Amino acid sequence: MQTGLKALFVHFFVAVFFVIAALAYFYPVLQGKVIEQSDIILYTGMAKEQNDFRKRTGEEPYWTNGAFGGMPTYQLGAYYPHNYVKKLDNLVRFLPRPADYLFLYFIGFYILLCCLKVDYRLAVVGALAFGFSTYLIIIFGAGHNAKAHAIGYLPLVLAGIVLVFRKKYLWGFVLTAVAMALEIGANHYQMTYYFMLLALILGIAYLIDAVRKKKLKHYFISIAILLGAVALGIASNATSLMATKEYADWSTRGKSDITINPDGSPKESTGGLSKEYITQWSYGIAESLNLFVPRLFGGASGEELGENSKTFAYVIDKEIPRSTALKYFSTLPLYWGDQPGTSGPAYIGAIVFFLFILGLILVKGRAKWWLLGGTLMSLVLSWGKNFSLVTDFMIDYFPLYDKFRAVSSIQVILELCAPILAILGLSVLLNEFVSKSRKVKALKISFFTVLGIGILLFLAKGMFDFIAPGDESLKMTGLEGLPDVIQLDRKAVYNSDLFRSLLFVLLAAAVLWVYLKEKIKENVLIITLGALIVFDLVGVNLRYVNKEDFVAKRRMTQPFQETPVHQEILKDDSIFRVFDQTQGFEGAETSYFHQAISGYHAAKPAGMEDLFYFHIAQGNIKVLNMLNVKYVIQQDQDGQRYPAVNTDANGNAWFIKKMVEVKNANDELLGLKDFDEKNEAIVNTEKFPTVNQFNFQVDSAATIQLITYKPNHLTYESRNSRMGVGVFSEMYYQPGWNAYIDGKQVEHFKANYVLRALKIPAGKHAIEFKFEPPVVEKGSKIAMASSILLGLVVLGGLAYNFWHVRKREEETAKSPAS
Repeated sequence: MQTGLKALFVHFFVAVFFVIAALAYFYPVLQGKVIEQSDIILYTGMAKEQNDFRKRTGEEPYWTNGAFGGMPTYQLGAYYPHNYVKKLDNLVRFLPRPADYLFLYFIGFYILLCCLKVDYRLAVVGALAFGFSTYLIIIFGAGHNAKAHAIGYLPLVLAGIVLVFRKKYLWGFVLTAVAMALEIGANHYQMTYYFMLLALILGIAYLIDAVRKKKLKHYFISIAILLGAVALGIASNATSLMATKEYADWSTRGKSDITINPDGSPKESTGGLSKEYITQWSYGIAESLNLFVPRLFGGASGEELGENSKTFAYVIDKEIPRSTALKYFSTLPLYWGDQPGTSGPAYIGAIVFFLFILGLILVKGRAKWWLLGGTLMSLVLSWGKNFSLVTDFMIDYFPLYDKFRAVSSIQVILELCAPILAILGLSVLLNEFVSKSRKVKALKISFFTVLGIGILLFLAKGMFDFIAPGDESLKMTGLEGLPDVIQLDRKAVYNSDLFRSLLFVLLAAAVLWVYLKEKIKENVLIITLGALIVFDLVGVNLRYVNKEDFVAKRRMTQPFQETPVHQEILKDDSIFRVFDQTQGFEGAETSYFHQAISGYHAAKPAGMEDLFYFHIAQGNIKVLNMLNVKYVIQQDQDGQRYPAVNTDANGNAWFIKKMVEVKNANDELLGLKDFDEKNEAIVNTEKFPTVNQFNFQVDSAATIQLITYKPNHLTYESRNSRMGVGVFSEMYYQPGWNAYIDGKQVEHFKANYVLRALKIPAGKHAIEFKFEPPVVEKGSKIAMASSILLGLVVLGGLAYNFWHVRKREEETAKSPAS
């Protein structure tokens, strides 16, 4: 019992240390500041209507008209009933953001290494190495909070899997189920999907080992337990999963019925994203070595070198004022790799890289093979279009792989596996039962291997041109020699970071060598290595995320300020949409103030995207009219923005005189090019075969007026002496929107590719559209039942553990030795 109590105290103080470390790195949060994150600013604009409505009414709308003409809020931070997983998550992430995510990195990885039976001291070092891995810090600056959130729980899921295979069935089940519930709740399924690829490799490695050792019974018992735990964790998030699946089918991530591109060329047939879009961010094969040397390929697309750079000296020599040079030329486009751009390298640390090689030599058995397999899988798939043989196979044949973009981000699996194997290798080196000769040999091989890589990189630099695709545009500054000078800066950081990495490897190898010669104690070795790893990683991380990235909280909660353009439009209190022609389809500023047809999201509504590129971008005013775009923000000759009034906007709803029937989605979309948007509606009778049976008319005095507006509940009043068909300037979304006439639910259909249409009886009627998504009700029931079951399992595990400890104490007390 004392041993258990002592371990509990150790783990508690380790957790306190991690809290201090997280707050120390992000210390501006202690001053009440928040990190400025571009993606979060865009999210704030997108979710403004939803958040305001929730705050004002206490009701969850599940729909917003603030962006893309209207969309569900399932991927905009919707609150779901019985989301107990979220409550648990909030308890775990109690620190201010982003220190909460950094703490999550630390504690999750520490628990994982403890489950792998690593000494707690080494587990602390490993947790720091993982948490301070450069990519995991860089994503905070970009605002990829959901990604960081999901990555933080991956080690815990892996820890549960390890426990089950160690025959710790009960606690393995509990940890896997709880961790999986938290992982899914983080709402970044791409990271979870990539982890499942690693779990598949792990399962194969354990299967081979079970066959060799004739332990198939234990293997299949473990698999059954894990499947049950994963299912329970997933079911606890049923609402968000079901809602996401429903929305994904409607978004650009789903299968499109359109078979042509806006230019008329055939469209690539796919059930998900196009290969070009998926592989746009593909890691260069040689670029992968920045895992070892951070700025091998320049680091970031915009990197500050300040007054010490050759570029700064060059522009000063050209008699550009010092203040101008500091403002415009201190942040240089250093990156010259294969990706369109990057916020920084996926640097895992020179020492971690060195220890990973050491682990490959010292570690034996299945752990080495699944960690190596996961690392290689992650690396090869991150190359994307640069290794199309494998990438195309995965996109074409592997389930769901084509639902995710930016394949370079799969390197998070490598960033998880590498420090695990590094610490396992270090653990073997510290094991007194391993022969000293084997340790010395492994140290020599790993050191000279890494040194050889460094020498090859130094000799190979002459093979690189250090030219980036955008260098020619730098000549537009009027400085013809600027691209050449920047290339010199790229060569300089290539050399400096290469020598820097080799220096850290030399220091680490020297410390290990001194330890093997019994000149220093184990604790001194661990503390020194840990300090070197942190010094290495934090030194690189501070180039990309530091105190300068923190701002006053108000700047993030109110990221967009009212301009005269917005003030002018806001004087109009009617319901309409706005199109900012100066920003195009991307952006969230307009959504922050108005109902917009643009927005920012990784999974845009497919219909609106089609409308934009086929029609709006081509200047088709008819489509803007039917979307009730009353104001178009334009730019005058002086570059000043102003709101142009579109007097031809159709309004919120209107009766039509004629339905134009088409037989497929292509004709429905292309038919919008030249149609009478005020009197005609284009309907795809392949999807809605009964509408051609309508017999309708409209008199000249017929009207439909919007009476009350809520994002999830619209009320209209119609007047028509005859039965007619009304079209509404709202997005058609069948799974959730219901139509009512005089309180009675009726069927509605899609017209003009994206809008709602309804058959309306003669006379005066109250028409309502209510967003009542069944997926929320069904999912919430499943989530509640699953969460209760998960809670009972946890309580049962605690009760069993308490009973087991008491029984062991009683047996100890009765034994003769006592």
